[in-house]
Amino acid sequence: MGVADLADYPWDAVAPYAERARAHVDGIVDLSIGSPVDPTPAVIARALSDATDAHAYPQTLGTPALREAIVAWYARRRGVSALTPANVLPTIGSKELVALLPLLLGIGPGDTVVHPRAAYPTYEVGARLVGATPFASDDPSEWPDGTRLVWLNSPGNPDGRVLDAALLRTAVGRARELGAVLAGDECYAELGWDGRWADEAIPSVLDSRVTGGDVRGVLSVYSLSKQSNLAGYRAAFLAGDTEIVARLLTARKHLGLMLPAPVQTAMIAALTDDEHVASQKERYRRRRDVLRPALQEAGFRIDHSEAGLYLWATESRDAWESVGRLADLGILSGPGHFYGPHFPEHVRLSLTATDERIAAAAERLRSAG
Repeated sequence: MGVADLADYPWDAVAPYAERARAHVDGIVDLSIGSPVDPTPAVIARALSDATDAHAYPQTLGTPALREAIVAWYARRRGVSALTPANVLPTIGSKELVALLPLLLGIGPGDTVVHPRAAYPTYEVGARLVGATPFASDDPSEWPDGTRLVWLNSPGNPDGRVLDAALLRTAVGRARELGAVLAGDECYAELGWDGRWADEAIPSVLDSRVTGGDVRGVLSVYSLSKQSNLAGYRAAFLAGDTEIVARLLTARKHLGLMLPAPVQTAMIAALTDDEHVASQKERYRRRRDVLRPALQEAGFRIDHSEAGLYLWATESRDAWESVGRLADLGILSGPGHFYGPHFPEHVRLSLTATDERIAAAAERLRSAG
């Protein structure tokens, strides 16, 4: 399979519902895409501005200062203390890495790429791009021989499900039995809300409780788009097995996949300032506390959603019917069909709208409930 054989971009199918939502007398509340609406923190914007004299090619590996900042961030925020700069690599956002990782690892026809049952579609796209077989499963005992790459996503998109250290440890153990690389997509890890995750840090796949202190065969992928409102900067990174990082670095050098130098400087500012992350989390908490009960009063059940940027909701009917009902209220959501065939009655609603728009959505839901 090649690029020409990829399916149409799924979000194009939402366009008619967007038109219905825009027709609402008070305008649309777009909760369909997790694109930040809040300002980029000033400390980061200043760092970017101060680094605009970028006349030389940037380093694919990342500057020493950036790599040190990533290592320090994993130790401080994720409880992963055994990394060195040789364990980390910046990427141009996380989506390109997710899509390209099977290619960069040499995966191809006859190989299997495992991903979650409720899954960001790019995991499957990356597998199909190289002719590998995507396999949706949350149960390591089901993962077949021939698996070369396993994607975990915790907290999950779309469902907000968190995998604790014991579940991650089981997954890493099974991947090692299969000789597969295990990659944890962890970009919502700062956004824990419910139960133990209201106070406890969400574990990384690189946590020593998961790996036994041995990160061979394991990668963590992280993005600053959500925690720092840097979606437009395309600022992300990976960490883990030094041999895999070195292989990926070589391939990325050949392909010219290098992060712009000003963005590398801005990432250092983002990674060394925790205050803006806490402030942004509180914004999302307030919006969640407004939207979640309104959805429940309108007849939706919220599943998982204990962390992350979304509410995973169902009213026990086909998701497109729910998308239509919400569109008639001027609220745009994403159908569960976009995240695999296993959740055809769920919709995903993002917390990435202004306080005013979230309040408007809640009022409309209560009026219709």
